[in-house]
Amino acid sequence: MEQAVVVVGAGPSGLAISACLTVHNIPHVILEKEDCIASLWKKRTYDRLNLHLAKEFCSLPHKPFPVNSPTFLSKREFIAYLDNYVSSFNIKPNYHRTVELATYDEVGKKWRIRAKNTQSGILEVYVADFLVVASGENSEANIPELPGLNSFGGEVVHSNQYKSGAAYGNKEVLVVGCGNSGMEIAYDLSNYGAHPSIVVRSPVHLGMRLLPYLPVFVVDFIVILMAKVVFGDLSKHGIHRPKKGPFHIKNITGRSPILDVGTVSKIKTKEIKVGGHAKNKNAREGSEKGEEEG
Repeated sequence: MEQAVVVVGAGPSGLAISACLTVHNIPHVILEKEDCIASLWKKRTYDRLNLHLAKEFCSLPHKPFPVNSPTFLSKREFIAYLDNYVSSFNIKPNYHRTVELATYDEVGKKWRIRAKNTQSGILEVYVADFLVVASGENSEANIPELPGLNSFGGEVVHSNQYKSGAAYGNKEVLVVGCGNSGMEIAYDLSNYGAHPSIVVRSPVHLGMRLLPYLPVFVVDFIVILMAKVVFGDLSKHGIHRPKKGPFHIKNITGRSPILDVGTVSKIKTKEIKVGGHAKNKNAREGSEKGEEEG
C-alpha cells in the first residue's frame, strides 16, 4: 500500500496532522494500535481531569473551540471536541495496527512501514514518502522499581488505571510521583476521605495559570515571584523549589511545571503527607500507586 504520508498514532497530534494533510489534498493513512482515536484520553485518564492549559492553546488546526466553551475544558469536553474534529475532516484511521518496523530506503527515497493487524494477524507493508510518528510522549506507562514492591500486600495501581478516589475512602495510599497527575490524584484521594502520602523525589515548581505572552525568562521570574507570594515557604512541608525557572526546566528536561488544583493547601493542613522517596513498607493494607511523572 503506497501513500504520500503514513501517520503513526491517532491521538491529538496525529489527528491534527491528518486534518492539515486533508485540507491540502495530500493522500495519507493513520495507523492506530487501539480501537479508537485519543485512546489515552478515552481509556487511561482519571475522571476529574481538566486541561491545564487554556483552550486557546489546545485547539487543533482549522477548528478552534466554540466561543462559549469554558477556558479550561474537562476531559469529557475535550474528548467530544476530538470526536467532532474527526467527523469534520472525515478522518478514518486504520485501527488495530501495531507498527513493528519502519525503515528508510536511501536509494528509492521511500519509507517502508511494517504493521500488524492485531485482529486478523495479517502483516501489512506501507510505502510512503514521509513518515510522521505521533504516538505521544505518555503513550507507555512507566512503572518505577520500588524497594519491597513485590512483597507489598496491598493494591498496586498505575495512574493510567486510576479513575477516582471513591474506592479508597479511609485507606492509606502512597502516590509515587509528584507531577501534575500525582499531585491531582493525591488531591482527589483526599477529597474522597483517603489518607494519601506523596513522594517528592526532586525539587518542583508549583505555579498558577499565567498569561503566556511574555519571554520565557520574564515568565519564569514572574512565576517564581508569585509562587513565593501565594504559596509561601513550602520547604518545611517537604516541597523544595528548583533554582531555575519552570519553563527553562521544561525546555531543558521536558518536565512540566505543576499547576496547583488545591493540593498545596491540603499539604499545609497535613491532609496529604509528603515524603522524600519511596521506601520498603511491609504494610498489608492500603494501596500504592505508581505514577509516571515526578
